[in-house]
Amino acid sequence: MNKFERISINPKICHGRACIKGTRIMVSVILDNLASGLSFEEILKSYPTLSLEDIQAAISYGAELSRERIVQIKN
Repeated sequence: MNKFERISINPKICHGRACIKGTRIMVSVILDNLASGLSFEEILKSYPTLSLEDIQAAISYGAELSRERIVQIKN
C-alpha cells in the first residue's frame, strides 16, 4: 500500500487541506495533537473514525513536506 493512499486533497473538502480520506480530519490536526503530546491512543479515542494507519500516514505526509521547505528557527 502506498503510504499516502490514506490522504486526500480535495478543494471541496476543508478548503483543499490534506485530510484523512473519507473524513474531514485534517492531517494538520493529527500532527498538532501529536506535537501537543497526545498519544496515539488518546487521538484515536478523540477521533474514533481514525485508525493507527491513518496517524502513521499523517506523520509520513508531514515528514515528506518537511523535506520541501526550510523553517527558520532562532537559536
